[in-house]
Amino acid sequence: VLQNLSQTPVLRELLKEAKMPGTTVKIESPELCMLYCFSFKQEPQLIKLDQPGPLTLAMHQFVTEMQETKKGVVTPKELFAQVCKKAIRFKGYQQQDSHELLRYLLDGMRAEE
Repeated sequence: VLQNLSQTPVLRELLKEAKMPGTTVKIESPELCMLYCFSFKQEPQLIKLDQPGPLTLAMHQFVTEMQETKKGVVTPKELFAQVCKKAIRFKGYQQQDSHELLRYLLDGMRAEE
């Protein structure tokens, strides 16, 4: 899940811009426009960003390390710690479904908006 998220260009760009509070970002989806522009006018969304929360900052740090590291191995310790604060079920290193991690991670970052 984390490897896939780190390779999502829109998420990477939003996380990069989230580091600068007060920034207004414009979200456009060329893929959706190609599908729907003939029948709908697809307007870009403008979103003003506040100060990022600890989970969002940890996700930004992880994605940045995944993109820039030369050492080969990235350990998401801080990101995992922040996820565990939002979802206690992940503490203790018991097996969890990847879709549960995805849901808690994205819902947790959204709640920090």
